[in-house]
Amino acid sequence: MCSDPRRTLRLLPWTGPEAKACFLITDDDGGGRVSRLADIAEATKLDMGAQLLAHAVDLLPDATEAQLRFLAERLTEALRDILRIAESRDQAHGDGP
Repeated sequence: MCSDPRRTLRLLPWTGPEAKACFLITDDDGGGRVSRLADIAEATKLDMGAQLLAHAVDLLPDATEAQLRFLAERLTEALRDILRIAESRDQAHGDGP
């Protein structure tokens, strides 16, 4: 990880080539352009996940098989994003690996 105690390693809410994790080395204050962009991306993904969940609740009672498959794929993507954000936040608070 990061050997300088004044710096932290942040897991970013997107992946790089070949779906590999992207990290940002930051100062303790957590500021900076990329950090703010990551904050916005996380907030957007969380909001989209909440909207998708609300849509799923409305759709499920009368959904066709094709709609259910599409919904399952989108919910899987949203869950993957939200788990990545949770992992990043755990690491930021020193609770992660």
